[in-house]
Amino acid sequence: MGLFEYEAHFASYAPGAYYRRHLDAFRGGGDRLVSTVLYRNGDWRAGRGGELVLYPAECPEGILVAPRGGTLAVFLSEEIPHEVLPTRAPRHSIAGWFRRNRTDSTHLDPAN
Repeated sequence: MGLFEYEAHFASYAPGAYYRRHLDAFRGGGDRLVSTVLYRNGDWRAGRGGELVLYPAECPEGILVAPRGGTLAVFLSEEIPHEVLPTRAPRHSIAGWFRRNRTDSTHLDPAN
């Protein structure tokens, strides 16, 4: 896969927050290859919302991933659309992306 580096950020959703359906990278156009989401909600209970919904081609109705602490979701950035449903409680995660190295004979990646 040519994985080269990993970037991540801490995401904190307040009650009512959500994230609309999207891809983390456009096919062939981005550096992100593999997306990860690690949940940091140790006491998460059903009914609080905030689920990650993955939409692989073979499952158009979506796969729900509850944001329970310690759960790790891993999926292909260019191929799996996904969204976060509205949460009814504070929701915390670390989202990250394994990136590819695009070094070639004319470009050094990273350029430092």
